[in-house]
Amino acid sequence: MGVVGLDHVQLAIPAGGEDRARWFFAELLGMTEVPKPANLSASGCWFTGGGAALHIGVDPDFRPAKKAHPALLVDDLAALREALAAAGHPIREDKPVEGYTRFFTEDPFGNRIELMERA
Repeated sequence: MGVVGLDHVQLAIPAGGEDRARWFFAELLGMTEVPKPANLSASGCWFTGGGAALHIGVDPDFRPAKKAHPALLVDDLAALREALAAAGHPIREDKPVEGYTRFFTEDPFGNRIELMERA
């Protein structure tokens, strides 16, 4: 008995933010939107990429996550850094972590996102 893996991470967004979430997670980060089960709320959207699953849910009392965050592994951190900066997203360096290059950014709603590449 015990944890065998991580199924998904959920991030909150404000009502009506799905199209901005799609642009950020699918177009900018390259994740793939997957259909939500029909028996769940029609609001929000789900994404997958490289074995990671991210569920975006609408929270009527939304406040961006400034400390808690997903850390997404990517395959070309330098190109992603340029694309995010060109799109106006912040790039925040942090203390080094052995075996990785990384930085933090924010989604369109102010949620903290860590992007990492194995060194």
